[in-house]
Amino acid sequence: MRRRVREGDREAFAELYKEFARVVYNHGLRLTGDWSTAEDIMSQTFLTAWDKRGRLREDGGTLLPWLLGIATHKADNARRSARRRHLFLARQPRPGHVEDFAPQAAGRIDDARRLRAVQASLTRLRRHEREVLSLCVWSGLDYRQTAEALGVSVGTVRSRLSRARKKLARLAEESMEPPRIRGEMTSAAAIATVPARKELT
Repeated sequence: MRRRVREGDREAFAELYKEFARVVYNHGLRLTGDWSTAEDIMSQTFLTAWDKRGRLREDGGTLLPWLLGIATHKADNARRSARRRHLFLARQPRPGHVEDFAPQAAGRIDDARRLRAVQASLTRLRRHEREVLSLCVWSGLDYRQTAEALGVSVGTVRSRLSRARKKLARLAEESMEPPRIRGEMTSAAAIATVPARKELT
């Protein structure tokens, strides 16, 4: 797969997209908290991957760390653009509120509420901690692959992940909202206890 993608084999690249598009999308969603932005990140990631395919090393394993590394940079750019956009909109007159009573919107609103709850906890982490948490815990990369995606050492990945877990555990303890069901954990607590994938040998 790596050699074929590097040589510009379109069928191989289509296979790459089919295998990892959803993973890249989910990674972008976790880092930005926005469905539309995550879709843009996914598209931009694969466009950039195609443009830079010639830079791939001939040796190596799965291309997922490479793709998620690109996606992480795209998410950083998207967050900076969003901040500038929000600052601009904050200076504009507020439009009148129009309520949406469509029943089919209820499920999406509830999903958005849950996503915002998780995102609220994650935004209290440093950017590097959010990135390593997303890659190790949700995207299923091991320490070595995460280090490859972020361009840092394995030791740095371990220390960032450890700090992120401790902060999320503290956020869970500080949460004022009690669990709805006995034994149910808050979003921050659940994230903090998910084990990272062990490094492949």
